Formats: sequence, C-alpha cells, structure tokens
Amino acid sequence: MKITKLTTYIVPPRWCFLKVETDQGVTGWGEPVVEGRAHTVAAAVEELSDYLIGKDPRNIEDIWTVLYRGGFYRGGAVHMSALAGIDQALWDIKGKALGVSVSDLLGGQVRDKIRVYSWIGGDRPADTARAAKEAVERGFTAVKMNGTEELQFLDTFDKVDLALANVAAVRDAVGPNVGIGVDFHGRVHKPMAKVLMKELDPYKLMFIEEPVLSENYEALKELAPLTSTPIALGERLFSRWDFKRVLSEGYVDIIQPDASHAGGITETRKIANMAEAYDVALALHCPLGPIALAACLQLDAACYNAFIQEQSLGIHYNESNDLLDYIKNPEVFDYDKGMVKIPNGPGLGIEINEEYVKERAAIGHRWRNPIWRHADGSFAEW
Repeated sequence: MKITKLTTYIVPPRWCFLKVETDQGVTGWGEPVVEGRAHTVAAAVEELSDYLIGKDPRNIEDIWTVLYRGGFYRGGAVHMSALAGIDQALWDIKGKALGVSVSDLLGGQVRDKIRVYSWIGGDRPADTARAAKEAVERGFTAVKMNGTEELQFLDTFDKVDLALANVAAVRDAVGPNVGIGVDFHGRVHKPMAKVLMKELDPYKLMFIEEPVLSENYEALKELAPLTSTPIALGERLFSRWDFKRVLSEGYVDIIQPDASHAGGITETRKIANMAEAYDVALALHCPLGPIALAACLQLDAACYNAFIQEQSLGIHYNESNDLLDYIKNPEVFDYDKGMVKIPNGPGLGIEINEEYVKERAAIGHRWRNPIWRHADGSFAEW
C-alpha cells in the first residue's frame, strides 16, 4: 500500500480536515489545525507531503519519527499539529485496512465509554448558571466555564468578586455533585492566580485549568500549595519533551494534551503513558471537530488514566457548523447520561461526508481569536 495524495479542506467554523489517499482505495482522515492558524498548518501538511507520497501508510512509527526528527527545527504548534493530522489519518487507514478500530490496534479497550463535559458560556463568562442547568438537564454530569475576563498582572477585587459570583451561581444551579471545571485560559498572571485559586477552593471544583500560561509553569510551585483543587494544564504543550518537566516536577494533577496539536495519536498515547507513571490523570483537550474527537475517543479507550473528555457539541465557537455536521454516522457519538460511547467501527470509527466537506470548504473560514486590551490600552491575554 502506498500513499498517493494528501488533500486539506479548510471548513467552517474554524477547522481543517485532511484526506490521505492510497493506491489500494483505502482513505484516512485527520484534523490538522491550530485555531486561528488553519491555513498555516495546511501549508505545513503540504510541505510534509513531499516525504509521504509513495510511502506505506501502515509504517506509522517510522513515518512519525521521520516527519518529526527529519527537520533540523522541530516541535511547536504548527509543526506538531500538521504531524498530528497526518498521524490520525494513517491510523484511520491502518484500522480500515485491517477492519478493526484504532483502539484495537492500541491494545484494546480499557473502557467502552467515557464521561464528557459541556462548555457553558462564552469567552466572557455571563449567564453561565442558566447554561449549566440546561447542560445538566441534557444529561451532562460535568461542565466547564471560563473563569475570568481579562486581568492585569495586579487587578481590582471587583473582578475577583465577579469571577467568584459566576462560579457560585453555577454551583448553586447544578448542586454539589456536578463537576465544574474553571478555565483561567492563560488570562491570569501569577499575582492574581494566587488570589483566585485560594478564593475558589470552597466551591469544590473538578479542576482549575491553565491557572497560568504553560511558559510560566514554574509559578505552580507557589500556586499549588494554595488550593486543594486539582490543577490541569497542557493544551499548549506539543510533545513528550514539553510534558517532561511538567510531569517530573509534580505540580499538575491532570494533563490535557490535544491529539490534533500534540503529534496525533502516536505522540499523545506516549504522553498519556508518561503521565500514568506519575499518577497523573488524562483529560484530552478537544474543542475541535469530529475527526479530532474520534481520535481522542480512540485514545480514551486505550489509556487507563483518561477520566473525562472535552467535546465541542454546542460550544460557542460553532456558529456556522457544529460537531456532527460533517459525518454520515453521527450516531457513533452516542451521548447518554453524561458519557459518550467509544466508536468501534474500523479506523477512527466515523464516516466523513466528503461531499459536504467540499461544499463547505468552498466557503472556508478565516477564524481568528479576539484581540483584547486593558483599560490602559495594553494587550490583554485572551
């Protein structure tokens, strides 16, 4: 079997899909994308395709190694996301060629379903209590919300009080047994994180996500002792080598690699296994499309330390298209009682509606994240 063609499709609302074709008629799909840099990642896929044409797609480990190590400069968001989408498609091809799911190829399932959470609110947390109650009424047992709006390095306590009020309203709306994840989204600098993390403790959160930016990881040495809430981090880390220090220093309880950013199924599995050795839980990041979610679920099926899965159904970014629009078999994402079943069909277990992909790719997108500024005119982290 030989790879004959790679085609990327930029599709709304903010995704990039990849189709990999072979000379035996078996095709695979991946989702190589960086939110806000979809065209850049598509260009990286095209560059990497020079090596791929004519190669046997079933030699996944060797292909991954060459695509990663074969360039003098390696790693980072764009390179690893391009590699991720290619890797997903290769696993999809191999599973389809053998008539088995990717999780079977990874050693078989340790679970047949996994808990999922629903995003509530938007970029600026407001009216989240109502949204949280509606999510619970739809069967979700966990929700995630943005914790704050923009914050200066040192800011006023009215913003702290607003953040606490939003979380308190959600806790009151859903009761004591629904998980609440609060995402600081990298908007909070260390001085204010000290305040917020301590003040949020009474609300018994499921986790606090990205209390500081990953590049400021050393701050967690000071922050972790301030709270009993588990700390989650990792959506902006892209390889085993990025996660190595995070795991070895021991201040993170949950890692959140993204199978469309962190080198695909091959690399994310290795990161998950590293985390298991440190008794750290896995909650794969995935506010993306159906191919990314299918890849994550195959990993969840095979990774013992996976405990919950992010998914984008109804997320505030999905304005023009939503999670299930691009697949012919949406029933494989079987949501029930706060969980979703692992697709068990060949490969990733989903069937892409290629005609609709092409139709929407003709429209495409130029999604960009918001640019925020503080009252003094300086840039604010989004």
